[in-house]
Amino acid sequence: MKASSMSAANRAGSGIWRRLFGEGKSGPAAVVHDPVPDFDEKAKARPDMARNLTAAFLIRLAGPGHRQASAAAGLLERHLKDPAWGTAAGLFLDALEFVPGDIAREAVLDSGFAGALRRLEEALAGGYSPDLQERLWAVFFPEGTGIRGREGERVGELRRKRLVRITATNPDPLKDPVREILFTSNALLAPPPAGTDLAMLRLDPIVRRELPRIMAEPQLHWYDHPIPVGTPTGQNEALYGLRHLDEALAWEIRKGHAPEGARAACVLSVSVTHHGLNRIARTYLESELALAGGLKHIDLYVFTEEDVRRLLEGALLPLAGSRPDALADVFGVDGPYGRHYSFLKAVAVLWQAFVDPDVRAVFKIDLDQVFPQADLEREAGGSMADLLRTALWGARGTDADGAPVELDMIAGSLVNERDIGCGLFTPDITCPAATEPAPAERLFWSRLPQALSTEAEMTARYDSPPLDGRTGCLQRVHVTGGANGILVNALRRHRPFTPSFVGRAEDQAYLMSAFGHDPGLGYVHCPGLVMRHDKESFAVEAVRAARAGKALGDIVRILQFSAYARALGGVGALKRRFDPFTGCFISRVPRALAMLRFALEALTMFQADGAAAGVEFVSSGARRLRDELAFADPSSGALERRLAHEREGWDAYFDGMGAADSKSSDPFRAAIVEIVRGCRIRT
Repeated sequence: MKASSMSAANRAGSGIWRRLFGEGKSGPAAVVHDPVPDFDEKAKARPDMARNLTAAFLIRLAGPGHRQASAAAGLLERHLKDPAWGTAAGLFLDALEFVPGDIAREAVLDSGFAGALRRLEEALAGGYSPDLQERLWAVFFPEGTGIRGREGERVGELRRKRLVRITATNPDPLKDPVREILFTSNALLAPPPAGTDLAMLRLDPIVRRELPRIMAEPQLHWYDHPIPVGTPTGQNEALYGLRHLDEALAWEIRKGHAPEGARAACVLSVSVTHHGLNRIARTYLESELALAGGLKHIDLYVFTEEDVRRLLEGALLPLAGSRPDALADVFGVDGPYGRHYSFLKAVAVLWQAFVDPDVRAVFKIDLDQVFPQADLEREAGGSMADLLRTALWGARGTDADGAPVELDMIAGSLVNERDIGCGLFTPDITCPAATEPAPAERLFWSRLPQALSTEAEMTARYDSPPLDGRTGCLQRVHVTGGANGILVNALRRHRPFTPSFVGRAEDQAYLMSAFGHDPGLGYVHCPGLVMRHDKESFAVEAVRAARAGKALGDIVRILQFSAYARALGGVGALKRRFDPFTGCFISRVPRALAMLRFALEALTMFQADGAAAGVEFVSSGARRLRDELAFADPSSGALERRLAHEREGWDAYFDGMGAADSKSSDPFRAAIVEIVRGCRIRT
């Protein structure tokens, strides 16, 4: 950047910080959050130190004129080499440079952003107000502007943006979904909490014998709400989801939608926190299912990372030809959620090629979601299988911009269990009440566009032109991790995948991977294909315990999705397609926004959830953000190299599957079938 431009960058926005976080003296109140009550430079206790460092960052960001600026700067510098708090202090010190720098630099590069920043500066003197809130969002969170008070209008706009003019429906839609769909899901497994009396748990003897050794292992992976081994049956998410899928299939048979004795194939990947759980996962699930009464209509195949490794070594790596290392790196189920999500889609190609040629599609569910069959028939006009027979799944059309799109993916919706009495089409996310946003929400409030897209995309019905389901339908961008599927032929043709570094919104990252394809790949909205979301009814504590992880995951998503869009080579085009909800995580100033949210969420957590939660959020979050900032840094090229490597791995996989009908696959067919059969559990 030229010197004159850099000078302008340093000046742009320099006046906003002292008003956002206060001046530390009598005068206008901070419009976002005043960190002074959270700051006590003399405090030494561990919880106080985490809160102090966080508050010191915001105080120092407010500028040298703040009365606590010197004390805050001193605190951060003193703890830079502290073994316990050096990572957090270093992260905050670095952010003091790049947060205002990134804002100012973007103002130089983008005149629209500069105008929004200037209008914010002009309005700050008047204090907080609804108008100022819109101006705050115009700078930090433009996807949230113009929603409150205009929800109905914005829903109509978004539906017009998602409209697809149908040129041809699928001439050969699914006829027998129970037979032709490979159902998939994922279970997260962890050992019992430390201090658990294993003798008091109802466990298979093999599982009980192995657990002490497993519990002594280092933890390798962290998940929001894994199932601890020994969880009571009524609270076990895996059992809950599988048994309800079994009941949904029983309904189809009773109604004559599937032949008597029909059984659906279901692949369950198991992601574990400790490596040793791979040894007992299948035995544990098999014994728990037997105690719960078993499964009558599901052939269940359980794949751990070790099982996938056997598939790779026994057949897939030789089939991959010259790219075995890349395939081995992407094909698995442990680690960030993107890894198992890709596996649970791609495995359908292997299934069709080597296990069951009648499989034409894959449909993923989450285990805290169930098909409410009676409600589906009453309000949607058909059961789960009826709805999945739609000729819109696989239709062709043109989007609102006139570009061709293949609707080879399908997306359903969710309704919360507590809301289903109000109707099947009740949105599971609603617009927040007209109250003042919390501090972090004043800069980024994803629930606003999430509620907008939930209403616009997920509750739409095909009842009148242009959305009549014959000449026009809706394509979905906002999807959930469960209740979605893809045709096997589209998997082969488009080769979509979620990068394995993605740990949240893996379903939306999956669609992004097909950006730029011609024709484009899209999800068709299937009205009435609704799953009831039961998480809060049977695992309230798991939901509560996952709050901090979810907050941090959403912050990391800003860094990852912004860098991912850049690596895909079309930030502007992706924003136009994926706004408002998914696109709100593709930010013009991702580093600044992530760090501001991190600090504000931390201080809120100390107040709302207590000292222990705040300490854990700051200490673990600082380490993760440090690593993610380095990974997403465009100057390092790390994310770009990783993405290219993973695409190479998936190309190797699909190329290998493409050779399945040739003689070259014959030596590996028996090995694949044997490994798959070994993963089936007795139900």
